[in-house]
Amino acid sequence: MATRGKDRQTREQRERARAYQARVALHERQGRRRTRDNVLGIVIGLIVIAGAIGAQTAYFVAGPGAPAPAPSPSAPAPATGTPSPSSPAPSTTP
Repeated sequence: MATRGKDRQTREQRERARAYQARVALHERQGRRRTRDNVLGIVIGLIVIAGAIGAQTAYFVAGPGAPAPAPSPSAPAPATGTPSPSSPAPSTTP
């Protein structure tokens, strides 16, 4: 009878050790998965940010958001007529 109790105790210890090892393995897998998910999220986030910056740059450099080219000044047109005085002529008041 004593061996039967010892067998049961040994079996329970093996079961507890197996359950513990399973929990430890699960914990390690979850840690690796979290690390992988974090790295993947950061990489995807950086790609999205770089794409947004590239799209904005392309839009404002070459797209409809680009400023219209200013006309370049050509040779000044010759002045015709009399030039207007820079200060008004004095007027006489009665």
